[in-house]
Amino acid sequence: MASIDTSLIPNPTGAAAALAAQHAAPQPLQLYGGWFCPFVQRAWIVLVEKRIPHQYVEINPYRKEEAFMRLNPRGLVPTLAIEEEEAPSSGEGEKMTTKKKALYESTIICEYLDERYADEAAHGPRLLPAGPFRKGGEGEDSVYERARCRLWINHVATRVVPGFYRLLQHTPDKGYPIEEARAEFLKGLKEFAAEMVASGRSGEDGPWFLGASFSLVDVMLAPWAKRLFLIDHYKPGGVGIPKKGERGEDEEVWARWDRWFEAVVERDSVKATWSDEDKYIEAYKRYAEDTTQSEVGQATRQGRSLP
Repeated sequence: MASIDTSLIPNPTGAAAALAAQHAAPQPLQLYGGWFCPFVQRAWIVLVEKRIPHQYVEINPYRKEEAFMRLNPRGLVPTLAIEEEEAPSSGEGEKMTTKKKALYESTIICEYLDERYADEAAHGPRLLPAGPFRKGGEGEDSVYERARCRLWINHVATRVVPGFYRLLQHTPDKGYPIEEARAEFLKGLKEFAAEMVASGRSGEDGPWFLGASFSLVDVMLAPWAKRLFLIDHYKPGGVGIPKKGERGEDEEVWARWDRWFEAVVERDSVKATWSDEDKYIEAYKRYAEDTTQSEVGQATRQGRSLP
């Protein structure tokens, strides 16, 4: 009998199925992913945002095929495969050969795509701030903003995402109450929103972390924003963000979160990479029951850093 991890439906549904069909033909750039994985969605969002030609290859990362393991020995998704033609080393008349190299880790893939496809006319605005060239080097403002973005990307990776899984995987037999897990998760979200307020990005100039500009910071958190409904579905008390009028001194901060959240879940690239919600409910049941055998789930269960 197949385990709950290996018995997931094998393909995306809804809008994501249509997007996958549009990108089924072979391309030199291939994204190997699992439709249910938020880390994969990060990379897919960037590919859509930057209009990058690619092939989407759906795999089940719990069934690690040999060809995929040669690309990524860790056997994790997303994996980005890059095909390049290679000239023959010697001899005339020899055919060009194709070399395939790979990248993995969602944050690294997203930064690679933003840098590699930097032509704004073809691929739209950069997702990390890149100011105009100045004599003596790039403007300090752009350098600082790029570093600040990476700081908050790290916040998402080390505070918000682990907090999401700790709350979703909470069961009554845990050695800590669900209120503790919820408070930890809300703290990460609140700090994210407070940074937008403190930096002057109140939302009046645009809802994103950088105000008017959608960036990699937004991409990093978007897949978990879309999955917040799973906590409401499975956990008593749900996410627990205070309601309007009940936020006290945090009213401005949570209002800023609301503006960001409402914008990101409706972003075209986020919706285009999203399967039917009932399929996520089915897939994440194993997280809610804390039976998942995914590496993220096991790390959360054991109190380790996420892989």
